[in-house]
Amino acid sequence: MSTPVLTFFNNKGGVGKTSLIYHLAWMFASLRKRIVIVDLDPQANLTAAFLEEDRIEQIWNEQRPGTTIFQCVKPLTGVGDISPPVLQPIATDLYLLPGDVALSSFEDTLSGEWPNSMKEANLYRPMRILTAFWQVMQTAAEKIQADMILVDIGPNLGAINRSVLLATDYVAIPLGADLFSLQGLSNLGPTLKSWRTLWERRLRNWQESPDKAQHPDFQLPAGKMQPIGYLCQQHGVRLDRPVRAYDKWVQRIPSVYRTAVLNEEAADGMKQEQDPYCLATIKHYRSLIPMGQEHRKPIFNLSAADGAIGSHANAVNDARKDFKNLATRIAAETGIRL
Repeated sequence: MSTPVLTFFNNKGGVGKTSLIYHLAWMFASLRKRIVIVDLDPQANLTAAFLEEDRIEQIWNEQRPGTTIFQCVKPLTGVGDISPPVLQPIATDLYLLPGDVALSSFEDTLSGEWPNSMKEANLYRPMRILTAFWQVMQTAAEKIQADMILVDIGPNLGAINRSVLLATDYVAIPLGADLFSLQGLSNLGPTLKSWRTLWERRLRNWQESPDKAQHPDFQLPAGKMQPIGYLCQQHGVRLDRPVRAYDKWVQRIPSVYRTAVLNEEAADGMKQEQDPYCLATIKHYRSLIPMGQEHRKPIFNLSAADGAIGSHANAVNDARKDFKNLATRIAAETGIRL
């Protein structure tokens, strides 16, 4: 039985995705759920949130097999096979498979094998490459007996993200309060549907191929990509842009999510804060974020010794409640028992 994979994805960047995953991973670990975080964004920002730069530089320079997601799949660009992942322990019940800026070079390999996976013969190699991320994630999860795999990917609809989504059981969509996030949401729904359909064809093709009998133990992901909801950034108040400008876009999210992602009828008149598909409204937490980055810890773990006193201490408590509520909601949507 495979470990569930939850990917946070929007092809619009700048929606707080990496910070969200970072804090959610820490919260799940504090609730005694064992988590593997996999950084599949070639920018590796999530890796930078967990590890010191000197440590990242050391890992990248050594280029040892399995020490980053790219080093795990790199042998597939030649005649080799997947290298077992080497996880970085972050805290009790929290482990990281680091990202790598070199991962972008794997895009061409994935693109080339996509059409090859629909041929009548010699399918094992293409299917092995296309599902390499899933194979690596599941090996990592089995190694530490993880309860869940959390994945960060970049804001695009390229071949890397397609293979990540094939490996994904559940998708959560972070959104900003702007036209670009709304357009990203409109693009994302049809893309997920298309990728799901195309992968189902490849699974059927594999089942009917002679290669399957030659590799009876070769497991493949189902490519569920089940949307569990969206997360919306809280309004930011700027002097040159009143709150009503944000409301214009935020209040359109419930309908666009239903029509573009779920293929349901539009929810005319429903407000975002009343939408059952809205997992949470993510607050800004203002000065807590840089404080957390300085001390390399989640904002809900900041203490008086870190400078979280007075109103900051109250904000820390609020953040802890908010992320615990979000973790509880996501656990319910993904079948994880807390």
